Amino acid sequence: MIVVIGSINMDLVLRVPRMPLPGETLTGGAFRTIPGGKGANQAVACARLSGKVAGAQQVAMVGCVGDDAFGATLRAALVGDGIIDSHITTLPGVASGIASILVDDNGQNSIVIAGGANDLLSPAHIDAAKELIEQADIVVLQLETPMATVVHAIKLARSLGKTVVLNPAPAASLPAGVLELVDYLIPNEIEAAMLAGVSPEGANAKALAAALQKLGSDNVIITLGSKGVHAALYGGDYTFPAEVVQAVDTTAAGDTFIGGFVAGLASGMDEAEAIGQGQRAAAWSVTKPGAQTSIPHLHELF
Repeated sequence: MIVVIGSINMDLVLRVPRMPLPGETLTGGAFRTIPGGKGANQAVACARLSGKVAGAQQVAMVGCVGDDAFGATLRAALVGDGIIDSHITTLPGVASGIASILVDDNGQNSIVIAGGANDLLSPAHIDAAKELIEQADIVVLQLETPMATVVHAIKLARSLGKTVVLNPAPAASLPAGVLELVDYLIPNEIEAAMLAGVSPEGANAKALAAALQKLGSDNVIITLGSKGVHAALYGGDYTFPAEVVQAVDTTAAGDTFIGGFVAGLASGMDEAEAIGQGQRAAAWSVTKPGAQTSIPHLHELF
């Protein structure tokens, strides 16, 4: 089983010809509400990319939504993908998390998040899900919920002998010693530079990965967008070029990569095979609009 602990948002997506300048009012295009949130996106990607075959891994989500219309819709979307929702908590009198997303004609995006119920995911929620986490093979986390909760969850998962995957996004500093508890750290270049304490300008992926390994994480996989992936693994350093596609919307591409990679590991792939599956899935996703609407099923990759 894969357990994903993290954020559940409703994405409010607006197409724009370009990003607005400060103080500018810009006429946009199509508007859509699409289920998202880094945690939920990664759970959906894990579920869809595990396939519908005998022995496929189950996926469960631990998170919070509000008692509003968005919360009900978000839960239903996750259940619709076969994700176990027994530890998705509905909080009374609280708004569900939202992300306001602008997507330009080049497929690039700009995102502002209001955490809502995600900000109230607590260590107590993690403890309540201990029995679920005990059933997991892999536990996946991000940083769109409180840092204290993320750290508590990492420590619990590690104490139970689980493989821990951390996507340190949005970029933030981590408490000392946390990276030593992470089996696979998967940042993008900006997040990697922040964790390494260097400027992202002109940063070298290989050097960043080496610096992060020195800080404690055995395996560092840095996603580089159209430049591919650099992986500094326990067995050596590897570069994986990206597939060439015409991007429509890059929202959730990183989440899709992580879901494909984790689903691959859970199904018995080696790390290189799992990275390849994650890359194929991410390349497919950027050719479609939206977050969870862009995440492929396994059969669509072959």
